Amino acid sequence: MKAFWSEYAENRLAVVALLVVVLVVAAALGAPLITPQDPYDLANLDLMDARRPPGHVGTGGYAHWLGTDAQGRDLYSAILYGLRISLQMGIAAGAISMAIGAGLGVVAAVSSSRVEQAIMRVVDLQLSFPAILLALVLVAVLGQGRVPLVIALVAAQYAYFARTAYGAATAERQKDYVEAARATPLRASSVVLRHLLPNCLPPLIVVGTVQVANAIALEATLSFLGLGLPPTEPSLGMLIANGFQYMMSGRTWISVYPGVALIVLIVAINVVGDQLRDQFNPRLRR
Repeated sequence: MKAFWSEYAENRLAVVALLVVVLVVAAALGAPLITPQDPYDLANLDLMDARRPPGHVGTGGYAHWLGTDAQGRDLYSAILYGLRISLQMGIAAGAISMAIGAGLGVVAAVSSSRVEQAIMRVVDLQLSFPAILLALVLVAVLGQGRVPLVIALVAAQYAYFARTAYGAATAERQKDYVEAARATPLRASSVVLRHLLPNCLPPLIVVGTVQVANAIALEATLSFLGLGLPPTEPSLGMLIANGFQYMMSGRTWISVYPGVALIVLIVAINVVGDQLRDQFNPRLRR
């Protein structure tokens, strides 16, 4: 582990990206403690504070350092709460997608040829559709809400984990330690869980970081289109959408600040994922 972090620290950009991710997660978790307003509490909102520029002192007596949106929400507070939602959706979708996809991929690798072909053809069929298109269709059918949104994100992403797990498990099942484990009285499930699956985790972790970032971007896209979370739970995509119509009137802060927060988070997670990819597979280094 020490050698792993020593090698990770050699890439200063990756270290900065990791610090950004940690700070964003800490700020999102501590949002109720470090924000002056709860943007979900309608009683705290005042339309007299709507579309105020950065630095304006509102009716609540505190300064809106990043301004307010069209509903009178303090943008600083709304962005931190929005980051919390984006991280919740991204991590939940990534974790569930990894569990489902890894299970399907490993099962396909160790099963008979018919089962293997059946599972992988379904996975390949799903990969042939654009993720955003599949998510749009599912959200339109299931409706708004956190659970329908997570279901849509999982359906759009699990195939990436399945394909990765299948490739890694196929390479591992031919190695001597797996053949030796199969020769023992251990059940097939025990061989998979104790020997095969743990050695498939490194590539799955790399894919997981990338897919968390993709899930956050997908959720923001769906919310921007009005198909994600309800307006009472403003995610970053919803905040960007709320200010889009005011861009031409000069009130750019309503969309720009949430957009910057979203871009910084996604880029930081992707940089961390790229560094993990390089460390787990040095042959991919430039």
